[in-house]
Amino acid sequence: MLIIGTGFGGVAAAHDLLAHGVTDVTVLEAAPRLGGTWHYNRYPGAACDVPSSFYSYSFAQRRDWSRFCSPQAEILGYLDSVAKEYGVTQHVITDAHVTGCHWDDQTRTWAVTSHDSNDVETTRSADAIVLATGQLNQPALPQLDGLDDFAGHSFHSARWDHGYDLTGKRVAVIGTGATSVQFVPEIAPEVERLTVFQRTGNWILPRKNKPYSRTVAFLLRSVPAAHRLWRWVMSWYLGSLTAMIRHPRTLGLLGRAWSVAFMRGQLKDHDVRRKAWPDYTFGCKRVLFSSAFLPALQRPNVELVTEPITRMTPAGPQTADGRVHEVDCVIFGTGFRAQDFMFPMEIIGAGGHSLREEWSAGPKAHLGITVPGFPSMFLLYGPNTNTSGGSMIFFLEAQAAYVRKALELIRDRGAAALDVRVEVAGTSDRKVQERFAGTAWTQCDSWYRNESGRIVSNWPGYMRQYAADTRVVDPGDFTLIR
Repeated sequence: MLIIGTGFGGVAAAHDLLAHGVTDVTVLEAAPRLGGTWHYNRYPGAACDVPSSFYSYSFAQRRDWSRFCSPQAEILGYLDSVAKEYGVTQHVITDAHVTGCHWDDQTRTWAVTSHDSNDVETTRSADAIVLATGQLNQPALPQLDGLDDFAGHSFHSARWDHGYDLTGKRVAVIGTGATSVQFVPEIAPEVERLTVFQRTGNWILPRKNKPYSRTVAFLLRSVPAAHRLWRWVMSWYLGSLTAMIRHPRTLGLLGRAWSVAFMRGQLKDHDVRRKAWPDYTFGCKRVLFSSAFLPALQRPNVELVTEPITRMTPAGPQTADGRVHEVDCVIFGTGFRAQDFMFPMEIIGAGGHSLREEWSAGPKAHLGITVPGFPSMFLLYGPNTNTSGGSMIFFLEAQAAYVRKALELIRDRGAAALDVRVEVAGTSDRKVQERFAGTAWTQCDSWYRNESGRIVSNWPGYMRQYAADTRVVDPGDFTLIR
């Protein structure tokens, strides 16, 4: 068994296999250490926007989180400790950038090719592969003319340049998504001038995220019942957000009213309020959580620009009104190539069929995990498994258990591999897409949708529904390869 990626998904898959007696497990990681997105995203203010008590494994509950939503270093430390405690670390090979996975129809195995930092190529054989590269792992840069012409310094927020001192600099931030709302309040007091370029406004809800009080910290750490109750409350809270998105004309109006009241209370500057205000249905795009971002936009040294950027000049971004914004540094808070998944990795399945060709109309997989024609290949955090109102860790644990049960089915039936049936995957995908009807997700363009409007990232329901759908591996869904 070969797992690619050591974020929460890869560690969850390795743990589940090891816990059930599967010891021939190798985990490949391109980075110099495990951690996935929490290794790469080290920007100022980096933290999770899901409550820590639920953004953690059910089998490794931590009771001493410092605050409601933990910062990056604390999450990375947690993932490190889990990997060590459960024996995953010793199965990890770092500095192994996987470039291709090829299924051999004769040997019924996968050949996985990787390169290290010295470009030394290694090919490994595996009976099954788990692609745990996720959706939010490859930084996206805007498609701008003259992008390479800028004479100043620039970097993406997911590859933050900590060696560059922003103090006293003129800085441009392009993008106002979930990452920017965290780092903009952190850097605004340090820079001479901050110009924030926004394409669309965001619905924002409050989050102060101060350290727990001594009393709360004691209760969560020392009283198991209090910790279990808190985790249950957080599960209900996250489910209520999903309900608001699923029912935009009823429950969604409550979420919108909450956000409106909060944003109006924070946006005292009417010009900034006009620019920052969203013009789409609550929940259609990712709802953001911050009590510091909107006040930061109203600082005297901060300007919010909503004119579209037309090109990059040597001096800085030029907007549609002809204005050139002269800056020393550009920070791209432009998110990730979420729909690329594991690409540009080359995936070749049965009969020499390419996954890129299979997904030419958009990524899709049965339960977000298996793809017809790609035997014993499993995806974690695959198509239609992102959540707008839940914890990704919950989904990853369900997927990891599903993969392990599928491998047990192969073993128990004396097969070499399994392949999800075309008709099963087709029906599964159709039902998922039908469940988006009437939801907020369909009412604007977002990174959840591809060019044709198909929603390829998100799960249309609740966490409990996904857990139910993945609880049992139905042998009838698969063709067993002898």
